[in-house]
Amino acid sequence: MSETLRQQANDLFDLSLTDTQIEQFATYARELIAWNEKINLTAIIDPDGIRVRHFLDSLSVVTVNTFQDGAFIVDIGTGAGFPGLPLAIAFPQTRVTLIDSTGKKITFLDHVIKTLGLSNVRTLKARAEEAGHISHHRAKYDVVLARAVARLPGLVEYMLPLARVGGRCIAMKGDTAQQEADDAKRALKILGGKLSRIEGVSLPDVESTHQLVVIEKTDPTPKGYPRSPGIPTRKPI
Repeated sequence: MSETLRQQANDLFDLSLTDTQIEQFATYARELIAWNEKINLTAIIDPDGIRVRHFLDSLSVVTVNTFQDGAFIVDIGTGAGFPGLPLAIAFPQTRVTLIDSTGKKITFLDHVIKTLGLSNVRTLKARAEEAGHISHHRAKYDVVLARAVARLPGLVEYMLPLARVGGRCIAMKGDTAQQEADDAKRALKILGGKLSRIEGVSLPDVESTHQLVVIEKTDPTPKGYPRSPGIPTRKPI
């Protein structure tokens, strides 16, 4: 797994991973497989699947974003840490917050962060609707990430309150990306966002192309957003 990951990260995304980073990814994969026997973290438990569908998939965000040293990044609904934790490994000079509402997943992430010796990552057990109203998280982040969280009309209400004006949100989507973006136009206008582009990414041995939806934060999000937990998904703007 390790040398293949190193080569593919370089070939696909022009990333040069160090020996330390490669070992961190290998340890992350081992811990994911081991913990998945106790708690439901992922349906993908084979090393090749983890390498492609979790690690390379997460790293593909570099095709639409340059991660500057010191950048504040947040991953909402991170689950087992994707895409935020692989990006934290690859870019140790960034500062990454992983948000999830499930305590067991946060416990797993805290264990992995400690095991890998990562000093640039922290976790927050909260719903995205709650995090968006916490003063030291609201409008703080340069990049807000989400993978497999919700349809875009509701998802932008989770993401945009966390982004600073001039920052961006990147949602990892499938083949419904363009339709979801069309459906989210009203929400984007109200919440202070603007669709920048939708970029397709192909991964090795994966038939479907996934889509990265890039949204720029152009204006402050009104104070009433995000609304109460569950409402953005049930009743999108």
